[in-house]
Amino acid sequence: MQALLALVRAEIKLHFSNRRAVLMSIVAPILIAAFFGTLFGGTSKMAGIPIAVVDLDGSQLSRSVVAALQAEGSLKTTVTDEADAMAQVRAGKLRAAAVLPAGLGEQAGSAMFGGSKPEIVLHYDPSQASALAVVRGLLAQTLMQEVSRATFSAAGLEAMQQQVRDAAGLPAGQRDDLVKMFGAIGKVQQADAAVSAPRAGGLSLPYTTREIEALQSNAHAAPVAYNSYAHSFAGMGVQFILMSGVELALGLLLMRRLGLWKRLRAAPLSRAQLLGSRIVASALISLIVFVVIYAVAIAAFGVRILGSLPGFALVLVCFSLLTASFGLLVAALGRTPEATRGLAILATLLMVMLGGAWVPAFIFPEWLQTLSLAVPTRWAVDALDAMTWRGQPFAEALLPSAVMLGFSAAFGLVAVWRFRWEE
Repeated sequence: MQALLALVRAEIKLHFSNRRAVLMSIVAPILIAAFFGTLFGGTSKMAGIPIAVVDLDGSQLSRSVVAALQAEGSLKTTVTDEADAMAQVRAGKLRAAAVLPAGLGEQAGSAMFGGSKPEIVLHYDPSQASALAVVRGLLAQTLMQEVSRATFSAAGLEAMQQQVRDAAGLPAGQRDDLVKMFGAIGKVQQADAAVSAPRAGGLSLPYTTREIEALQSNAHAAPVAYNSYAHSFAGMGVQFILMSGVELALGLLLMRRLGLWKRLRAAPLSRAQLLGSRIVASALISLIVFVVIYAVAIAAFGVRILGSLPGFALVLVCFSLLTASFGLLVAALGRTPEATRGLAILATLLMVMLGGAWVPAFIFPEWLQTLSLAVPTRWAVDALDAMTWRGQPFAEALLPSAVMLGFSAAFGLVAVWRFRWEE
């Protein structure tokens, strides 16, 4: 044990003696995590979706629709001609362009009762297809409200009655019923206007919504807004800690190339002491760096451990052991430092991407979300999220920690089996 501790102490001193390398291993994840946290910040105000509206009708109804779209806070509406709108959509300056056709004001009212429907053309940027659903929904809401307001006004009802009387394809009984219905609506509106100020009218959504953020699992905790920095620091911390494990593995390969490994083997040290010291030292270095990264996140970016503090510590320790065993596996499988570096970085980046370190895993396709559960980094990132902004209890850290320890054991066994002791 004394020899093991001596090797661990020497390895840690050697690592932290290179102050510039240590500083970069801490500063780099903090800067990138700050960028991603700002980019995906849940508390920042979203900019309106830039769209264009082309009014080919010029009626009172189309002008009202354009005005309503311009007043919509979720959109940034520009009125232009069709050629210019399509050019801006192709250039990526606009997400979509809606073309209101000629005859919209005449056809829209009767279309509510089975008449011919005007066709509104939507040009959209294929790289921003997700915005199309938002634009389509807001356009439908605006049109329904403005068309119904125009249709059920006094002039609109009179025009609808005249259209029904002139409709040759309607059965006589249905024609009479529609005329009576529009007349009754007009009488009700006249009676209402006689006793109170006339209302704007128009159909609107038959409900309102009230959004409430989900509280933490602790029922007595005050509601806290989502902090995107918590996820970004978890993801970037996992990525750069894994990369530091790769660098420690490359250091082991360099020791073999420079002949230092022969000197260590000549000493009265067992294989378990040599490899065990590398694993313990790498795990401790990873744990120290991870703690410093989270200390900066807590002090400067408002990240809070809203869940179990022991669970958070357990996750950090298990991931540090995972990093150490992964580094040893890389060293065991690599033949040269040059070839190992490229393969190790590729493997690390794949693990980080599949683990949801760059972007949250919930935006993955369903099959990829299932596949990513076979990657230990997915369990690490989810566990860190659970212990920080999700505020989950200690029990939620047990399964991810067990999975990471299982991967650590598997990596370590393969590394010992494949490690080349001879030069």
